[in-house]
Amino acid sequence: MKVTEHIEQAKGKTLFSFEIVPPQKGSNIEELYKNIDPLMEFNPPFIDVTTSREEFVYIERNDGLLERKITRMRPGTVGICASIKHKYDVDTVPHVLCGGFTREETEYLLVDCQYLGIENVMALRGDAMKHQRYFEKTDGGHAYASDLVKQIKDLSKGQYLHETIDSGILSEFCIGVAGYPEKHMEAPSLESDLKKLKIKVEQGADYVVTQMFFNNQAYFDFVAKAREMGINVPIIPGIKPLAVKRHLQLLPHVFKIDLPEELIRAVEQCKTNSEVRQVGVEWCIQQSKELKAAGVPVLHYYSMGKSDNIHAIASAIF
Repeated sequence: MKVTEHIEQAKGKTLFSFEIVPPQKGSNIEELYKNIDPLMEFNPPFIDVTTSREEFVYIERNDGLLERKITRMRPGTVGICASIKHKYDVDTVPHVLCGGFTREETEYLLVDCQYLGIENVMALRGDAMKHQRYFEKTDGGHAYASDLVKQIKDLSKGQYLHETIDSGILSEFCIGVAGYPEKHMEAPSLESDLKKLKIKVEQGADYVVTQMFFNNQAYFDFVAKAREMGINVPIIPGIKPLAVKRHLQLLPHVFKIDLPEELIRAVEQCKTNSEVRQVGVEWCIQQSKELKAAGVPVLHYYSMGKSDNIHAIASAIF
């Protein structure tokens, strides 16, 4: 079932969903299941599965020199989606990136999703590689998420890259895209960022999931401005609880977001990361209660591979 259909069938009730990170190569998928199992009691209608672009590794050659090779540390997003769908009978949302993928590779991935009955995808531009200051388009790939959305929408209609296939069995993907309540780090202003979001919706995006935020007013203002601009698809808040003290520096640096002073003071007073984790849970519970009272369609949690704090939050909300 499509994400938008889940929202419609909920008839105003706030749903619970979360996002998981695929295991690294060589890891056992059972470890992933152990983190998903406790969260199934809250009946998530869908689970997002992230993907990552290529990375460079250096391999020593026989002559002692280092050779740079491209690898993917967390492959198998579509396979993991299929495994989750089979094991838990829950819809999955694989993330599809511009960065690191050609248009042909994207088409093959989408065809695999169709074969597996996966009806939802999250279309993202992706981040720059570590050696790049800014995002650079992959040769043969897309420069913008809006172009990726168009390719996905075209394929749903039978319009492939090199041919059009007239078939009555094509499934139309439900497409999610990212929104940034405090604007994307590369955008000159929030208004310009919202214009880019509107283009993604005009190209066929069906819903929006926001970047994490820690001040709900940023989300409420973002939704109001989006509606004023004519963006009328569901806007799902994405939430992440603080877990360690270094998040005070890491999250603003990586995601270019602001942390409320009250939260900063509470974390700075903590003596251990266990205390920080509890502060993060309590803050996220209050965020979630306010958002749920405001009638958001879904509360979407970034679990980052751990579920104990998400379970504690969901237990207080759902």
